[in-house]
Parts: sequence; C-alpha cells; structure tokens
Amino acid sequence: MEKRSVQRVFVLDKNKQPLMPCHSARARELLKKGKAAVFRYHPFTIILKEREGGDTQPIQVKIDPGSKITGVTLVGDFKNGKKVIWGAEIHHRGQSIKKALDTRRGVRRSRRNRKIRYRIARFDNRKRSKGWLPPSLISRVENILTWIKRIRRFSPITGISLELVRFDTQKLQDPEINGIEYQRGTLYGYEIKEYLLEKWGRKCVYCGKENVPLEIEHIVPKSKGGSDRISNLTLACHECNQKKGNQSIEEFLTNNPERLKQIKSESKRPLKDTAALNATRWYIFNQLRGNSLTAGKEELPIEVGTGGRTKYNRETQNYPKKHWIDAACVGESGQNVQIEPDMQVLEIKAMGHGMRRMCFVDKYGFPKSYRPKERTYMGYKTGDIVLAVIPKGKNMGIHIGRIAIRHRPSFLLNGVGDVHPKYLTLLQKNDGYGYQIS
Repeated sequence: MEKRSVQRVFVLDKNKQPLMPCHSARARELLKKGKAAVFRYHPFTIILKEREGGDTQPIQVKIDPGSKITGVTLVGDFKNGKKVIWGAEIHHRGQSIKKALDTRRGVRRSRRNRKIRYRIARFDNRKRSKGWLPPSLISRVENILTWIKRIRRFSPITGISLELVRFDTQKLQDPEINGIEYQRGTLYGYEIKEYLLEKWGRKCVYCGKENVPLEIEHIVPKSKGGSDRISNLTLACHECNQKKGNQSIEEFLTNNPERLKQIKSESKRPLKDTAALNATRWYIFNQLRGNSLTAGKEELPIEVGTGGRTKYNRETQNYPKKHWIDAACVGESGQNVQIEPDMQVLEIKAMGHGMRRMCFVDKYGFPKSYRPKERTYMGYKTGDIVLAVIPKGKNMGIHIGRIAIRHRPSFLLNGVGDVHPKYLTLLQKNDGYGYQIS
C-alpha cells in the first residue's frame, strides 16, 4: 500500500488564538493525553485546554485562482528552508449557479407570456453598482475569500501570495492583431501554448498520451487554408503530429468518428473560463487587501506573481502539474519550496447553503410540489458531517460522511446509503462545503 505524507494539523490555544500547525502524530498524542480537544473536523483543528500563546514561525498562504478549481497552500519558512505544510483544492460551483439562474429566467419569461395574472417586468428598474460581477463569478471570489479568512483564524499567517493570471483573449482569437485594435484589448498574458495546455488537458488529442512533449497542431492544415486562430489549434505528441502531416482531421480520424466529433466540439468552446479569470483577478486582489479580510486584524503583505512565473518555478523544480502545487510555486517565494507530491490534500467542494425556491414547477412552468419550510429534522441539516456507528445490517461499521436529510427517520449518508438518525453523532455543522481527503 502506498504511504502518503499527512498534512499538518491546525492548533489553537485556550483563547482560540492560532499557534503553529503540528504534525498529526503530535496531535494524536495531545488528544490521547486529554491535553487537547477536537475543535473542527475539516480542516482538522485541535484546541489546547491549558496552553496560552506560544512562539510562531512565518507562514505564507499562497493562492492559485482558477475558473473551476483554486489551489491553496500554506508554506512555512523554517530554518531548513520553505516547506508546504498544508494544501487544499477548492472546487467552485459557478457553472451550476449559471444553470440555475438560466432555468429561473426561463420560468419567469414563460409565466409572463401565459394568459394569467400579469407580472410586471422589473429588470428596467435595476441598477448595477460599480464593480458589479455576475453571481457565478462572485461565488468563485467568495469561496476564495471565505477560506483565506478561515485559514487565518486557524493558523498564524504572516503573508499572502496571489497569482494574478491574465489571459490575452484578443491575442488568442487573432494572433496577428496589432495597432489600435490590439491596444483596445487586454495587452498581455499567457502564451498560446500555455492556454492550449489548459484547454486540452495537457495530453495528445489523438492518442491521449500524457506527460510527453506536446506540439501545437493545426486542425485544418495551413496548406489547406487553415489559420492560426485559437479555434484551429490543438496539441499532439510528435508521433501523431508527424503521422497526420497535412491531412485534414476528417481524413486522419476516418476510423474514429466519435473522437472527430469531440475534437471539433472542443475546438469551438468559448473562452468563458479565461474571461472569468480576467474579470475576477483584480477583484480578488482588492478584497484581500481591503477591510473584508483585515477587519480587526493587521493587514498582511501581498505578493503577486504571473502565470508564467508559476510555471517556471514548477518546471525548474520538476513538480507535477496540480492546482495546489501551482499555488505553492506562485511568485518569487515559490522558487525553492519543498513539496512532497504524494502529500494528502483536502478537496473542498462548494455545495451552497440550500435553495430559496419554495415551489417546484413542471416543464410548462406550472406548480407541481412545494418544498418543506423546515430545513432541519431531528436536529440535523443537509450537509452536516456525522459519525455513523451502525451495529448491524449490510452497512455495519463506523462511517464518517456528509448527510442529506429526509423528513422521516431515514437519512442519506454519503457513500453508505440510508441510515437511521439514532446511529449518528454530529461532528461538524453544514458550512456550505463538502470535504474529501485525496
């Protein structure tokens, strides 16, 4: 069985002030001797019963913002160098928010068009404040800010490092753009190949090979009228690139129509992920520097770095491509960081806090059922993390997971199935996130 290095455990003194994170073995010893108690399950935090205050060392929280996944790490500056002591990846729910808003808009529009009580359109009365962002983007920003605030409560952070990534969408769409046309757009950012690596998953689109040198490939060869537009570019390994030559993609993939269809669909994918990063990068920076994070506390110095610098630091240290590793390599401070690639990482998935919709509708927009007003049952709420000790049956044993309540004594436990509430012990109340150690 592969042995993985364990993350450090957050430690609080008896006044709930953060101390230096400790090794998991040390935390087990303190808990066993009764000198500490579990304060929080995710991220795992203990609180000391007698100790007050203590010496701390510099710790920097490093952030690699992403459209779908954001990497976060804590890097301690010790005598023997900088070392990653904790890592996490935050999975955002921007796409699900966008989908829910589209559904709501469709229902409202259909309701206005039916021959029923007229509903006055109110969108003409709306005014957007300065710096407004759509809900799907605000969700991403708030996830990051929420976790930086939490980490600061549990660990003595002395600095923040943030990647201010910028994609040049104009240059990606038209590499030959120049003059006044270019000056009206975003002026600089990632190379085209770096964008293609992220878009196509860092693997050959034809054979699926990973961790091999990849070359930029024209879907429609230039000899047959193909251009350098980003929608006509993909990535291929050297063997596939040579084998395809100047064939069209239809000729090369004659025997694989499913893959042909997938590549054509993917090549036309809009640049919405890059636009999301461009729209939120300075918003995140200003919020980290503003009162939303520093209320009642000393303002932390913020280091910023580019995406190119992050990639350079990661490749010169021969670290694999992962979001949390990218976070550790952000900025100048990411040059000489000790990282254990097999380190356990906390997967944090944004789940939301439920929904406000009281009435469910059918495909025609007419009511079909109503949601119960009570969000709790027998003291539990959907999203609570519980310990289940089941004495008999097919699910006999000890389980820990996230529950979904029903308004009857039969809850759904993640990864187990139906569980009676009498077998459950609450470990952590719902905070809008799901957790998994990977």
